[in-house]
Amino acid sequence: MMKPPAYTKIQNPFLNPPSYIVYNDVRFLIIDTPSIGNMSRYIKEFERWNVTDVVRCCKATYSQAVLNDRGIKVHDWIFSDGDPPSKSIIDEWLNLINSRFKLGDDLILYNEGEKDTTDDEEDQNIKKRPCIAAHCVAGLGRAPVLVAIALIEEGMDPLDSVAFVRKHRQGAINKRQLKYLETYKRRKNQASCIIS
Repeated sequence: MMKPPAYTKIQNPFLNPPSYIVYNDVRFLIIDTPSIGNMSRYIKEFERWNVTDVVRCCKATYSQAVLNDRGIKVHDWIFSDGDPPSKSIIDEWLNLINSRFKLGDDLILYNEGEKDTTDDEEDQNIKKRPCIAAHCVAGLGRAPVLVAIALIEEGMDPLDSVAFVRKHRQGAINKRQLKYLETYKRRKNQASCIIS
């Protein structure tokens, strides 16, 4: 019996390809966990999307120095696989989002009022805005939950946030995390009507 000819295997460089999620003025990249062996591929993605911060929700498999040397800050906010994050992690997560996207709105949105930009220029301006990457082991549980929380804080309905994340990251968010997100209460001050 003849053996089939040897073919060069084309390997996907990532366990799960990065998922880019943008809503209003917040931008996220959900990834699976980088390792020393594939970090160069992740760095290319981080540069492509202007990642300023990486949030690790699982044990470290690479040195922070690799990213710090490129001006990317790494945050270690580890919580159990399959579970929702603690209140303190959510607080730090929301503070990071606020510092990256809200305090510098005038800097981030510098070109939106101009009418004479081409589509290519607008694409370039969008890519220059900051982006936060988040990862757990496979990028299907802990990291997507953090992104869903951010979307809820931006005004999205909890179930819509889950559907939105799953649209970009199939298989994301387990049953227990879904239950948690359904009951998550938005922390941002909502406009209230005062009758005097």
